[in-house]
Amino acid sequence: MPTSANTAKQHSKSAPATQKTKPSLTTATMTKLSLALSAILVGSASAFSLDMKAQGGNTRRELLQKTAGLATSIAVPTIANAYSVPDLNYPFEALEPYIDAPTMKIHHDKHHVANINKATEGKPEVDILELQLNALEAVSLRGPAVRNNGGGHYNHAFFWDEMAPPDEAKKTKPSSELEAMINKSFGSMDEMKAAFEARAAPGALFGSGWVWVCVNQAGDELKLVGTPNQDNPLMKGVADEVMFPILGLDVWEHAYYLKYQNRRPEYVSNWWNVVNWNKVSENFAYVKEKKAGVPVRG
Repeated sequence: MPTSANTAKQHSKSAPATQKTKPSLTTATMTKLSLALSAILVGSASAFSLDMKAQGGNTRRELLQKTAGLATSIAVPTIANAYSVPDLNYPFEALEPYIDAPTMKIHHDKHHVANINKATEGKPEVDILELQLNALEAVSLRGPAVRNNGGGHYNHAFFWDEMAPPDEAKKTKPSSELEAMINKSFGSMDEMKAAFEARAAPGALFGSGWVWVCVNQAGDELKLVGTPNQDNPLMKGVADEVMFPILGLDVWEHAYYLKYQNRRPEYVSNWWNVVNWNKVSENFAYVKEKKAGVPVRG
C-alpha cells in the first residue's frame, strides 16, 4: 500500500504533463484586433446623433476615449508623429449663443478630421509648420493634399485655441504691446474690427476661405489678409510676403451655416464675443520673438 509520501511524489511527477501553456497573442492577431476595434470606433462615430438634448455634449468624446484606450492596450505601435485633431479646450456648447453646439461638433469632428494625415499620406512625416511654407510649390510634386489638407489642419488647430466661452472671453484683453501695434496699424481696435469685417464680407472674400490678422516680415506692422480655401499667410506665394497669423477666422459655410444660413456678416460680427485676446496676445508675443508661425496642437 503506497505511503502518502510516495503518492505526493507521483502527483508531483505527473503534474507537468497535465498543465497547458496559455497561447500568446501573435503580432498578426494583435493587428486584427486593432483593426476590429478601429472599425468599432469608426462605426460608433458615424452613428452618433447630434441631438444635444438626448445625449450629453461629451457623450461621444467619452465613448471614443474609452474605446481608444482599450485599443491602445493591445494594438501594435502606430506611425510616430502622425497628425491628430486636438480636443477642444471647452465643451461643444460653450460658445453659445454665438456659435451653436451642432456646428461646433460637425466642424471639429467631421471637417477638421477630414484634413488629418492626407497631407503626407504615404510620405515621410513633416512638421505641420514646415509643411506650410512651400505648400503651393508642393502641389506639382505631391498633389493638392499638402496645400488643402495640410493647410486645413493648421488653420483649424489654430482656430480652436483662439476662442473661449463668452463669459471668459469678455474678461480677456490685448496686451499693451499688441494694443499699441493695433493702434499703430489700424488707428484703434474698433477700426481694426471694422476693416476685418469688411475683408470677411462675401463681396471681398468670395466663396470659402479665411481672414487673418498677421504680423509682417519686418515685425513692425499688422496686416489683414484674406485667403481662399485652406490657404494661409504662412504659405509662400499667398500674399506679397510670408506673414505670421496671430488671429484667424474660418468663413467657410460649414463654420456658420446651421445658425446663420447666408448671413455671414452677422456671424463675423458676433464672433468677436468669443475671441480670447489673452491667447491672441500670446500669439503676437511669440511671433515677435521667434519671427515664425505659431505652433499648434495636434
